Amino acid sequence: MTEQSETPAPTGINLHQKSSVLEIGFANGASFNLPCEYLRVYSPAAQDQGPVHGKAMVNITSIEPQGREALLLAFDDGHCDSYSWPLLHALGQAHEKNWDVYLQRLMDAKLTRCDGRDAAPNATFNITVFYFIKLARISGKDKENLLIPVTVTNVQTLLAWLRKRGPAWAEAFTDNQVQVTVNKQFAELFTLIEAQDEVAIVPTSK
Repeated sequence: MTEQSETPAPTGINLHQKSSVLEIGFANGASFNLPCEYLRVYSPAAQDQGPVHGKAMVNITSIEPQGREALLLAFDDGHCDSYSWPLLHALGQAHEKNWDVYLQRLMDAKLTRCDGRDAAPNATFNITVFYFIKLARISGKDKENLLIPVTVTNVQTLLAWLRKRGPAWAEAFTDNQVQVTVNKQFAELFTLIEAQDEVAIVPTSK
């Protein structure tokens, strides 16, 4: 059986440009939220090149079907490539693993996701974080100005960084137990965090 026939049929696709995420659904019930950065980095044409970097701000500008077998994705950095449905399904299934590989490659090559940031390992920037309900009890305050490392680039890495503060933080600040806003806009895990941002973290249960 070929890879094509093993892949469930696509049922829907939706580009969330504000959060730079491509949502794709398949007939087997699987649904994946794939960041544009992730799709750009794992573009078929990019796999024969060195580590792709500086794409944290990249977005998709257009999506065109290529028959019934693929999508042509155009990015705002000028890159354009064809993604088959089997490839998109595979990228969705291996998202977490592939993302870790991507970050490790950047680290090994001393490159960064954001070209505009200082690549020095000790570089930091300021954000303001607001805590609510039990999160305020854990932190001992409802607002905090934080100096965070440049390795914190989005909501997901911010939560991971906060979890390192201790067992109570590790338990309460997991990705699926909080809702996050960035500058008063609901955020997803891959929403970027920039200097001077205001981040609010609310538990999804008391």
